[in-house]
Amino acid sequence: MANHGERGLRIANSETPPDLILLDIMMPDIDGYEVCRRLKAEPRTRDIPVIFLTARSEVEDETRGLELGAADYITKPISPPIVLARVHAHLTLKANADFLRDKSAYLESEVAKRTLEVQAIQDVTIMAMASLAETRDNETGAHIRRTQLYVRRLAEQLKTHPRFCGFLTERCIELLYKSAPLHDIGKVGIPDNILLKPGKLTPEEFEIMKTHTTLGRAAIEDAERRLGMQVDFLTQAKEIAYGHQEKWDGSGYPEGLAGDAIPIAARLMALADVYDALISKRVYKPAFSHEESCRIVVEGRGKHFDPDIVDAFEAVADDFNKIATTYRDED
Repeated sequence: MANHGERGLRIANSETPPDLILLDIMMPDIDGYEVCRRLKAEPRTRDIPVIFLTARSEVEDETRGLELGAADYITKPISPPIVLARVHAHLTLKANADFLRDKSAYLESEVAKRTLEVQAIQDVTIMAMASLAETRDNETGAHIRRTQLYVRRLAEQLKTHPRFCGFLTERCIELLYKSAPLHDIGKVGIPDNILLKPGKLTPEEFEIMKTHTTLGRAAIEDAERRLGMQVDFLTQAKEIAYGHQEKWDGSGYPEGLAGDAIPIAARLMALADVYDALISKRVYKPAFSHEESCRIVVEGRGKHFDPDIVDAFEAVADDFNKIATTYRDED
């Protein structure tokens, strides 16, 4: 088939590669050792078994051949039955190895496909739940999308910060991004006469409005109970839904938590939610400018918001503005 090494390499790399290669060492151009080295260095040919068939019978020669990746080493003069038997053995091993590789590749592709399906189901479920809450409050517009992007940008800015780096891993940031749309899911349980009231709420009405945090967490917990297990990607969703109205100084709700007792996910969402409320038009207020909204957020440093999160916000405020502009509410 090949009377020199270069031709052998071309055949091995062809559209119909051999299942096994019998290889001499002493050849006119490149020797068999170099041919074997090149075969084993290429992904397309490295799994083809190589049997050296040579007159070089020194132990060092055989050791070198095997170290280069040869499957076997046969010295001349040969015994045809022995050569055929060893060829058959290596072809059988090659067939089994190919089967296992093909099966493994198939299983990997199936796992990847199923993983994508699960992730898609998670994303669709979250967005469906979030959209349901949004339909109850017809003034939020693209609020869900914007706050989702704000939270991710803040998290990316803080992921190397000493206080946050242990929590804000790449996986965590991905889960934050997915969970953020559920921050107001509890509004589904707020009566229309309060949720859609075109004016300031009474103290009694505000107390009812505040229950959307508790209702939100309860809805997610109920979904987990029905599933029969806790789900990682919903852990942050519960923290965000329940804690995004807490304030750094302890004056928020529903529990009046303060400082680091407030989950990080909820602290990030708190700032994102307030900024978006400020730049958005509401029945009870006009939309504030980006500059005015930033000023109000910064004034809340150490009171409403975690000081380090406010510092991160100031660093990426231009990105917030771009997000707000790109996903602005329709008139």
